[in-house]
Amino acid sequence: MPLRNSSLVTKFILVGLSQQKELQLPLFLLFLGIYVLTVVGNLGLITLIGLNTSLHTPMYFFLFNLSFIDLCYSCVFTPKMLNDFVSENIISYVGCMTQLFFFCFFVNSECYVLVSMAYDRYVAICNPLLYMVTMSPQICSLLMVGSYVIGFAGAMAHAGGMLRLTFCDSNIIDHYLCEVLPLLQLSCTSTHVNELVFFIAVGVVITLSSISIFISYTLILSNIFRIPSAEGRSKAFGTCGSHIVAVVLFFGSGAFTYLTNSFSGSMDQGKFASVFYTNVIPMLNPLIYSLRNKDVKLAEESALLMILFVSIIYW
Repeated sequence: MPLRNSSLVTKFILVGLSQQKELQLPLFLLFLGIYVLTVVGNLGLITLIGLNTSLHTPMYFFLFNLSFIDLCYSCVFTPKMLNDFVSENIISYVGCMTQLFFFCFFVNSECYVLVSMAYDRYVAICNPLLYMVTMSPQICSLLMVGSYVIGFAGAMAHAGGMLRLTFCDSNIIDHYLCEVLPLLQLSCTSTHVNELVFFIAVGVVITLSSISIFISYTLILSNIFRIPSAEGRSKAFGTCGSHIVAVVLFFGSGAFTYLTNSFSGSMDQGKFASVFYTNVIPMLNPLIYSLRNKDVKLAEESALLMILFVSIIYW
């Protein structure tokens, strides 16, 4: 059956984070700063990996895609969020459904990119002699295509289900973006199927991702503890540190947000909790991988020296 817009509502009003007038400017400046750091950090990391041949390895291929997703992910809703702090926070029905689709697409895709990165670390530590064979360009590309395809399927399930609902009179979304659960509260038709699809889809993504990452790191740890030298163990841990931090922050904040939303009367708490994984995580990822990664640090230093050298010559 073709998707259709059966809604009587043509636009939605986003409540945002706060309706207090005195907080609008401080919040605007805060999230503008976060957004600028997110764009600069992720775009810088993408450029650095793309231009530096020493970073053309499977690990940095995945990091390139992670930064690309974080960059696109933050651009889906942050500009609208910033605009809502200084003007009317209204979004059209089509704009809301589009935002919902891309939000779900990038969130789901990022989950499986993090799984691919865990698998990459498993192969690098547990089967180092077969690393370049196992993590060939073809395999890496397949893993990324699979991540995006799964992300697209999840987004289609959520957005497609939402398009089948009817929104009658209420059009005030108690959130700063078009999220599934706040939208379901506005529908004047039954949402049981949508709720079932939502919790199954989210449960499958979180369960499969978490189990895959847990198994990878269980095998990694068992291998690391068999390394005789402390220096070898430290080096092996070092190659996983950034990814572990990124995984804990992303899945931890996401799980907390949806568990919070599962309890009645806690939508406000869940809304504020979601700020961390929607705004803060995309900003932190490039910092995590830059500050904890020697290869990225060296590439950054080389790039800065090159820019300085060219600037001096040009000047």
